[in-house]
Amino acid sequence: MLDVLEARTPPTVALAVAVVAVSTSAILVRWSDAPSVVLALYRVLLTTLLVAPFAFTRYRGAFSAFDRRDVLVATLTGATLAVHFTAYFESLAWTSVAASVTLVQSQPLFVAVGAAAFLRERIGARKALGIAVAIAGMVAMSAGEFLAGAAVAGSRPIYGNGLAVLGAFMAAVYVLAGRSLRQRVAVVPYVLVVYTACTLTLLTVAVAQDLPLTGYGRREWLLFFALAVGPGLFGHTVINWALEHVESSVVSVSLLGEPVGATILALLLLSETPGSATVAGGLVVLAGIYVTAAARA
Repeated sequence: MLDVLEARTPPTVALAVAVVAVSTSAILVRWSDAPSVVLALYRVLLTTLLVAPFAFTRYRGAFSAFDRRDVLVATLTGATLAVHFTAYFESLAWTSVAASVTLVQSQPLFVAVGAAAFLRERIGARKALGIAVAIAGMVAMSAGEFLAGAAVAGSRPIYGNGLAVLGAFMAAVYVLAGRSLRQRVAVVPYVLVVYTACTLTLLTVAVAQDLPLTGYGRREWLLFFALAVGPGLFGHTVINWALEHVESSVVSVSLLGEPVGATILALLLLSETPGSATVAGGLVVLAGIYVTAAARA
């Protein structure tokens, strides 16, 4: 697949396809009855199995670029990705698709702060403004979700939104941890190592929690596979590839299409209509993320 991308597909077109693919993730998670950790485990495991043939054929020699430190960094990066997926998937059980996907997409805010704290990158006035606007939108969205969900049995929007923000934070750690490594290592070997570490982390958690790993019906396995092929292979893997050809700020801003796409799909496929406060707060969050991601320090 990546061979075809490199030879025939403009990076902007590939990025658009990736945004559409990741927009389906929340819907597929909602349709599944599997525990969040198990759902994340099979998504990443199946994505790893799909990527492996490329890694061990065309990119076999690229593994020599890894030293011991790189393997450690990639392993830790995979572990943070496991927490990201688990928190994000679990958040969808407690809050709306619109809120969860918007908040989990706030990772550029944490990347900006983390880069300033650990990589000595200057935030700048525009990024600071974007972060402040996005935080204000998060507060407004969460308040609206809480008020709307107060009358709904089993709804815990504040908890769900908190999990989504945790997912965003771990996604930012994932980006920052892998930034320097991705400059030296080809995308396929990189994601194979990271996805493998992520799979092993999720498997360890599932076993420790005594979660069922088998016994799922055909429908669940189709959902596992759809998550791997759609959001996994055509989504995140293509996004990692696009980072070699498109500025990271463009990629970050493009990913703001995911909350919009996921909200539309939730309306059409789940009959889930977001409240006015959720929509208004979400638009403010997206505006803040846009300013943060597009700003140059």
